[in-house]
Amino acid sequence: MKRKFRALAAIAAALTGIAALGGAPAQAETPNNYPLSGFFIYASKTHQTNLDKLEAMKAVGGDTVITFGSILKPATLNASQQVLKTDGTVDPAYTNCQISGVPCLTSITAGYTINRVFTFNNASHWGGGSLKCAKDKKVDFNGSTYTILLIPNLENGCYSTDNTYDVVAIDGGKTADADPVVSVANAATSLGMKFYAGMPAPIKRTDYAWLPDMSYSATLGKFTERFMMFQSANNNVPGLAGFYHTTEMPLVDSAAWTSVTDLYRIQNAAIEKYLPTREAVISPYLDARFSNTYTPASATNAVKNIAATASGTKLYIAPQDGMGTGKGGAYMGNEATLNVDPFAASIVGAGTWGEKYQAPTSEYYKAAAAGITGTGATLWANIEGMAPEVATNICGSDSLRGQTTKTRLDRQIQQTGLSVKKNISFMWDPYFTCKVNGTGPTLVENLVANGGDPIINDSAANPATGALTVYGYNLAGSSIKIKYTTPLGQVQERTATVTSHNPNYGQTAPSGDFRLESATVNFGAYSLGSGKYYMLYVTNGDGKTNKGFYSKLY
Repeated sequence: MKRKFRALAAIAAALTGIAALGGAPAQAETPNNYPLSGFFIYASKTHQTNLDKLEAMKAVGGDTVITFGSILKPATLNASQQVLKTDGTVDPAYTNCQISGVPCLTSITAGYTINRVFTFNNASHWGGGSLKCAKDKKVDFNGSTYTILLIPNLENGCYSTDNTYDVVAIDGGKTADADPVVSVANAATSLGMKFYAGMPAPIKRTDYAWLPDMSYSATLGKFTERFMMFQSANNNVPGLAGFYHTTEMPLVDSAAWTSVTDLYRIQNAAIEKYLPTREAVISPYLDARFSNTYTPASATNAVKNIAATASGTKLYIAPQDGMGTGKGGAYMGNEATLNVDPFAASIVGAGTWGEKYQAPTSEYYKAAAAGITGTGATLWANIEGMAPEVATNICGSDSLRGQTTKTRLDRQIQQTGLSVKKNISFMWDPYFTCKVNGTGPTLVENLVANGGDPIINDSAANPATGALTVYGYNLAGSSIKIKYTTPLGQVQERTATVTSHNPNYGQTAPSGDFRLESATVNFGAYSLGSGKYYMLYVTNGDGKTNKGFYSKLY
């Protein structure tokens, strides 16, 4: 119980902004209550806001933070050298950029042939060592910061033999604002956390809107290298653990997605070239609905294909579980004939789990774990921390997703079994921090209040000896009840107190989340019917019981 109160105090301090900016914050103990250890966030242009977010995450056990990257967007120039968006309108972000009274693009591109123009609006303040060539310019004008890059059309250096260049105009936002990426990296450093910054992404194709437009892949590749130079020169701090691949793909083995894996390969090579000690996170999405052919078997080769893009970079592959979008189902095998919950029903319609989904998410994680073996990559899980929006969970401005429940999160985490080494979650803001219809507790508050509930991820039964081992969370001091069917069809129950508890099981085990615990009981010899499910119920030393139903086929 003391651990819970420490978490409450820490998160109260973080959410009310008690922590000061000056100096390195105190390294408070990270509570091991709830098994989500990483979160996606929106980076802010205010350092205090970023610091507050990370402190709040750390208070509920977070040690990892991830942001999405910005898009490298094609643009054009009009006769006045104003930047035009793809719809032909003037991009207001660049109208005030001037050098000695001359528009920035006019001044910087004078004397060169311009092939294509791109914009990149990520509010970062480039400059210094991040500017590779003499033609590259950082401009501070009228309270705003801009960076203009001239990228050779043919060569990889600074000069193009045909005098033709692509232009990338970067909107750095207000000069007085914090650089969002640098700010988060510094906050992570001060708190002893890990930050994965979002990589640049291309726009989507117009014919196949789910695929990246690789028609300018050469320029994107060169720009990615410039982006890595910026990170190396301006953001090379301990908290910067690596990068997140913003462009996503499904967890499927299909040549249709080769353009995405090609992009991963290009960008991983840039990481290895400029920041070889940094890592990368890729988060393909699971879709188990019968409306497609994304089977667990396909997930095995999908992970292998993604891992093959490493190009020397350490990869963490974190499949999204689909529970926030209605694409995945967190159910046990003997629940296949039960109706889907109201959140899932809002997407797939009324029916049973087995009618709406090809397999539970646990089967996809098992398949992914099989595929990742021997690749050098590590399997994580991206637990979607929201639910499809219904009338009872409206939360924030998103009309498609709303607040999920703590019990639903428990069930999602159960599905990872012993397959993944870490659980991250999309997305901290707004889904963990907003209130349903403006009232009631936030999801963060629910996790703080109830994060000590036991969660059962897996188990191993040995009826002949009476032993049974549970793998999960918050198992200390537990009593475990088993409900099972004998070979003769009799339903029986037994309860026993844990005789052996390993709170650090996940830290040394070859598979499973690093925070997993194990607990063993002995019921005395019992007899399980082959092909029958047994159910487990855990009550831990704090009197908490598992909220997520658990069963296993024997």
